[in-house]
Amino acid sequence: MADSASGEERRGTKRRKRSRRANPDGTMTLIEHIYEFRRRLGFALLAILAGGIIGFLWFQTRVGPIPSLGDIMTGPYCGIPPERRLGGQPGHCQLLQTVPFEAFMIQLKVGLAAGAVLFAPLWLYQIWAFIAPGLYSKERKYALTFVFFASILFAAGAVLAYLLIPHALELLMNFGGDQFITALTGDKYISFILSLLLIFGVSFELPLFVVMLNRVGVLKYQTLKKWRRGLIMVVFVFAAFATPGSDPFSMLALAGALVVLLELAIQIARFHDRKLDKERGTEGWDQLADDEAAPFDYTPSTIDEEPSAATNGKRTSTDDVT
Repeated sequence: MADSASGEERRGTKRRKRSRRANPDGTMTLIEHIYEFRRRLGFALLAILAGGIIGFLWFQTRVGPIPSLGDIMTGPYCGIPPERRLGGQPGHCQLLQTVPFEAFMIQLKVGLAAGAVLFAPLWLYQIWAFIAPGLYSKERKYALTFVFFASILFAAGAVLAYLLIPHALELLMNFGGDQFITALTGDKYISFILSLLLIFGVSFELPLFVVMLNRVGVLKYQTLKKWRRGLIMVVFVFAAFATPGSDPFSMLALAGALVVLLELAIQIARFHDRKLDKERGTEGWDQLADDEAAPFDYTPSTIDEEPSAATNGKRTSTDDVT
């Protein structure tokens, strides 16, 4: 009886340690960190699994004015003129299945991808709940801002890719004239669509990383200005290798969008560095000698204490990893 009571007490203590209200600074031992990571990972996988089930059912189901997921995915292929598709007839559009269970695996793959996107707030929250206790409130604000803009940029890249797919397919299908007809297998077509959406979405995160590196002082505007031509060339080379199918239409569209976003990131870095230079001039830091100490407050702070203004938001002590 006593062992049972002590076991309940230990489990209650663990639950209280996981609670933000009872343990606001998030201090844990290494083993407790591992257990917490396992718990958060389990919840994240359950959210993705639940989203995958909904996506699997949505693949063949129309929800009110929202078309089925299968219609959304086959939309670009069905935009090809019927005479260019195998067995194509007006109002009739189907992909080719070449092996048993290919359609089932495609539906499962697309359902999981759609579910992961739809349920992204749930599994992203689990990641956030794991790392947030170890951050200052200012760092939490920066992290939330990063996640917010990263989500918007990823969605914008995926939408742009989806809008470009019909034009890219039409361009590719026109090669060869009347000597060829299009008979795309379901697996290769869906893989092509998902790859293009993923590549465009991830690529659109590049300008955000440039801005974040500038914010933490790793990349200065003068450096970005000096590297501008080289960065543009790297963007075009990356687009040439990254876009599946090697069609010039998708490559130029991705490279053009990235160049615009990169230039926007460079201009944001320009205004940020100009603001920092103005603050340094106001504080008189530029007039300090090389052997003169900066007027920072070097007093160590506790884990739940905000950094002082004199430290400019930077940590002045080594954090306790537990």
